[in-house]
Amino acid sequence: MTFRPAVSNDLDRLFAIWHAAVLATHDFLSPEQRQEIAAVVKTQYLPNADFLVFDDADGVPQGFMGCTDANIDALFVDPKAHGTGIGTRFIDHMKARHEMLTVQVNEQQPQAHAFYHKCGFRDVRRDPTDDAGRPFPIIHLEWSR
Repeated sequence: MTFRPAVSNDLDRLFAIWHAAVLATHDFLSPEQRQEIAAVVKTQYLPNADFLVFDDADGVPQGFMGCTDANIDALFVDPKAHGTGIGTRFIDHMKARHEMLTVQVNEQQPQAHAFYHKCGFRDVRRDPTDDAGRPFPIIHLEWSR
């Protein structure tokens, strides 16, 4: 099991991980909202961002993380691999490289919020809407040494 940079051949698998993870964890989104966001993720976000991928022993991506400097922009793990430590390994990878980390989670995602707390992050701010102005409050978290 290893980390590596994503390559263009990964895009379908990364989208499948994203989609499965959103279905498993984002029950606050309507089917229409999921579909709208999925189109943007598939055609605009995934092809244009850099990701770190975590492969299983067979070289199949099981999760991916996108960051801008010390901010975790995205962290998605295949729901079949939830609870196996992949998410924590991504966070540990970032902690080894930065003195401070930031991340944002949807308030309606208590499992993600709890995960980041378990990893040592603390809440620093709450916004009443997401970046697109939708009524999904965002909690900003920080970790520092």
